Amino acid sequence: MIKVSEKRHADYLIDALFLNRWSPRAMSGEAIPAEELKVLFEAARWAPSSYNNQPWRILYARRDSEHWPLFFDLLADSNKTWCKNAAALLVMISKTTFDHSGKPSRTHSYDTGAAWENLALQGNLRGYVVHGMQGFDYDRARTALNIPDDFQVEAMAAVGLPGRAEELPEVLQARETPNDRRKVEQTVCEGPFSL
Repeated sequence: MIKVSEKRHADYLIDALFLNRWSPRAMSGEAIPAEELKVLFEAARWAPSSYNNQPWRILYARRDSEHWPLFFDLLADSNKTWCKNAAALLVMISKTTFDHSGKPSRTHSYDTGAAWENLALQGNLRGYVVHGMQGFDYDRARTALNIPDDFQVEAMAAVGLPGRAEELPEVLQARETPNDRRKVEQTVCEGPFSL
């Protein structure tokens, strides 16, 4: 398998881990053992967070479980076309208040994003496809998954073993390639906003 870092090129020296992580859609439909998923969840566990509040929670369904139809039905139709071959579907949520004080946490989404990135990088290191998405019904997710009011629904993700791009719908086959990024100078500025 060709490493993505052979196709992507950083302007500054970074570890290939960051270049190799991307979000393919082609998955084989094979199951991933529960213990393997727990490795990804363990990586998420170690993300940094304000006051060590760890606001993230991950709800999930494996494709062979009774919960799969519930999670799968939350997806937008365009995502169902390729998520049908995922081994697991995840819903990332974040607690909007601090446990120690009950006060609002302004960084709950930020911190949950760090946990998501840990999970995605660990999945990539283990050879899995890990694809995050916003194409699902957020309101239905809250209701169907019994998510409490003090949690925000953040995103869904599909996890699976790599599959063949040729088995995706034709419209997605052309998109099944790593993309590039803006230059650092277009994203970062020293001092006040000047981008």
